[in-house]
Amino acid sequence: MDAFTLEWKVSSQDTGKLVREFLKEQSISKTALTDIKFAGGGIFINGRSVTVRHRLIEGEVLKVVFPPEKPSLELKPENLPLQIVYEDPYVLVVNKAPYQQSIPSRESPTGSLANALLYYYQSTGLDVTVHLVNRLDRDTSGLLLVAKHRHIHHLLSEQQKAGRLKRTYEAVVHGGLEMDSGTIDAPIGRKDDSIIEREVREDGQRAVTHFKVIEKFRNCTHVQLQLETGRTHQIRVHVSHIGHPIVGDDLYGGLLVEIGRQALHCQELCFWHPMYQKEVVFYAELPEDMRELLEKATL
Repeated sequence: MDAFTLEWKVSSQDTGKLVREFLKEQSISKTALTDIKFAGGGIFINGRSVTVRHRLIEGEVLKVVFPPEKPSLELKPENLPLQIVYEDPYVLVVNKAPYQQSIPSRESPTGSLANALLYYYQSTGLDVTVHLVNRLDRDTSGLLLVAKHRHIHHLLSEQQKAGRLKRTYEAVVHGGLEMDSGTIDAPIGRKDDSIIEREVREDGQRAVTHFKVIEKFRNCTHVQLQLETGRTHQIRVHVSHIGHPIVGDDLYGGLLVEIGRQALHCQELCFWHPMYQKEVVFYAELPEDMRELLEKATL
């Protein structure tokens, strides 16, 4: 694969700026500039190598060549099913199946979405590593955003920090919610006696989840949820906190009734494409097990 490059034609407004200043405005970090300088990249004006101290002149073509990326030796490629919703030279949007980890762990080094992505990259000639912008719990299904280069990952991560990476979920929760819509604003932190569980606690990080009822049934409710923040297990902790744990989420008080995992699915993903400079939105229908759960709830 060719090296990842970015290119700009210098405008009159940028004339006189140092290359360093201009690239900072393009959200290229100091770390990235250090890598470009020492790890095999380069900065060029009209094809001639320059330093970040070069002053730009209108009409010049500035080109940045990023150093090559190599995947971690610990991540093994695996030929696993992969449902790609969207792909371009910069990003992938994947519909992750339930019962699959986003990344491998010490206990489960294989079978993850990252393993599958690495195999896909290598089979299509992409010599890059895997950059997941967001992650989903093993038993949560739905849309997940992947950057094909560390700089794109940096840009999208900045969006995520600013709350511009919008994710909408659907879930089936126990019981009937009193309100048809509302906001749960409650800080979340790690539970003292667990390395996995989170809980609402005063010393936690601020966490905000918006919810809207889609349909009420006799013993459960189909809800839509939108994250304003992205804390670990946020939706699961928040709905449990208000007394309506997700069906199948036995870690947070849900019952494994008619489904073998928490009934939670990332249904919509919306973000600003940093290279095409436009907002893009993607959808993923509910998986079969959640559709069956809702059908049984109507009986």
